[in-house]
Amino acid sequence: MPNVLAERIEEVLRPIVGTVLASVSVDLESKRIGKDVDSITHRDLNAIADNLSNQLKLVVGPDLAKAAAERVRGLD
Repeated sequence: MPNVLAERIEEVLRPIVGTVLASVSVDLESKRIGKDVDSITHRDLNAIADNLSNQLKLVVGPDLAKAAAERVRGLD
């Protein structure tokens, strides 16, 4: 069964960067924190959000990247 939290992160990112980049971003940021997509938990959201904010600002600009990171940080 897919990780629901990973799917929710992708849902946040899809409208911003598209389906493919959203999926790749979740996979990459999971690996950056030493996990795979299936093992991320709520405790990982801050680290993932911080990394996403840094990486996405190159693609979508700092304001949109920060907003996306805050939405990821706030997932429950």
